[in-house]
Amino acid sequence: MLSDLCQQVTSSDQGLLPADHKLGPRLVCPEYSKSVQEVKTYPLLEQDRIFALCWNIDSAQNLYATMQPAPSPFCYQLPFSSGEKTQLHTHDYIELTYVVEGEFRQRILGKDIIFSKGDLCLIDKNCLHQDYLLDQPAIILFLGIANDMFAEIMDENVTTQKIISFLQSALLKQKDVQQYLHFRPGADATEALEDCLYLLLKELCSNTIGSRYICKGLLLRIFRLLSTTYEFSLSREQRKTMNWIIFEEVSEYIQQHSADITIQQLVDTFHFQEDYFNRLIKAKTGMTYSAYVQKIRLEKAEHLLTTSPKSVEEIADIVGYHNKGYFYKIFQKRYGMPPSQYRKKG
Repeated sequence: MLSDLCQQVTSSDQGLLPADHKLGPRLVCPEYSKSVQEVKTYPLLEQDRIFALCWNIDSAQNLYATMQPAPSPFCYQLPFSSGEKTQLHTHDYIELTYVVEGEFRQRILGKDIIFSKGDLCLIDKNCLHQDYLLDQPAIILFLGIANDMFAEIMDENVTTQKIISFLQSALLKQKDVQQYLHFRPGADATEALEDCLYLLLKELCSNTIGSRYICKGLLLRIFRLLSTTYEFSLSREQRKTMNWIIFEEVSEYIQQHSADITIQQLVDTFHFQEDYFNRLIKAKTGMTYSAYVQKIRLEKAEHLLTTSPKSVEEIADIVGYHNKGYFYKIFQKRYGMPPSQYRKKG
């Protein structure tokens, strides 16, 4: 559906514009200088906080492009030579690129990156990049997102809060750090995302009353999917930071649900595979998942023994141990004495 819609909005039936049309450099600007760095400013009015730019590249080395919303349907045609690049540029807004069909190649911060069908790239404002134009059929959908819109989406808690903070820091707050994130789909992720992108592009094309709210809602869904069903690549330092953020989030969740926590709950909540949590906890604590949960439960039991009048049996039950004998055994092993004696000692 998304591929069909992109082809529809970039067809010659939409009012074909020639290669020398003044709108051309806004839609695609072939390289004209090795040293000049263009800054693309947000092209719409303040109330229109998201726009779509669609490229349809055919095997005859023609690029058809359009932008939505637009006052009336149009399509810009640009013949090109294979291997040609767009002018080196940055944006003063966030750009999210999705490969609808084929492959897409970009040079980002001096590094060539190939994006496959279903991949996305989220590019920070001020991040220097350019696009390759190749003689291979491809459909690329670019979403330009105003900075205040992106900030609002992050504030809506569509991902876990600490991961939101990381993304905000990576893409908005560190103004001197130019960054991008390459998202790759997990199993069965593409269909749900394409459904959202289809509805978003459809809404941007119609651009009727209430569209801005509908578009924001669809963007919320898109970023939720990106945070739960897509993997994204980071530098070594970013990956280290992200692992700590995730560990803190997972650890907090285990603390809150320690009495009845299961690793399946972690899988369902954080959308990582089961072995990821074992590796994460082992790397950060030196313990296995089960040993880490036991440590948290026993620490809670210790606290209750010294601050609560509840019986040992009640405390064992509260922290998640329904077998009194087993609770006594592991408590004594950790603290060197049975719970009742520990209470008297305290």
